[in-house]
Formats: sequence, C-alpha cells, structure tokens
Amino acid sequence: MSTPDRPRFPDRLAQIEQRGFVTWSEQGRAWSLADRFDARRIPVAGIRHVRVWGLQVDDERELPGHERTSIPDEELWQVVLVATDGSHYEVNSDLVEPAPE
Repeated sequence: MSTPDRPRFPDRLAQIEQRGFVTWSEQGRAWSLADRFDARRIPVAGIRHVRVWGLQVDDERELPGHERTSIPDEELWQVVLVATDGSHYEVNSDLVEPAPE
C-alpha cells in the first residue's frame, strides 16, 4: 500500500504484508534472538519505511584531508515481528522472507 508518507512496497514486502507471516532468511538465521520466535512462521505486526539521513562534512578540521565528505541517505524497510511471548521486534527486511503459504 502506498501513501504520501510511505513509498510503494517492493514486491517481496507486499507478499509479506499479504501473508502476514515470515521465516528467517539465510543471513537472519544466525541472529541471536531468533529463539524468541516461532521456528516455522513468525507473525508480522507491521512494516515500516525508514530513512537514515546521510552526512555531509564541509570542515577540514573534522576530517583532515577531506574538505567535503558525503555519506548518502539510506532507505530501509523494517518488519515488525511478534515473538512467542507477544513482544514486538523491528528487524531489517533483509533478515526475513515471506513464509510459505
């Protein structure tokens, strides 16, 4: 779903929203809190779009030798997961994938 405040979901996230459940991706399985969640299907409470603002430094005193240094903005999607005890955790969408139907 797209609104003025939130860009359109990528296809993978639209599948997650439609199914309402996820599983861990290969890189997400090593996550230290994974045992707090159902092993097969993790309920999804929501999906958030997050923009991490970049940085521009125009002062050589801050970073010697770099009169102008820029770090670009980063666009992230977070999936809000529900643990087996009912608590909520926000994780990067790259750590999960849509659960099988």
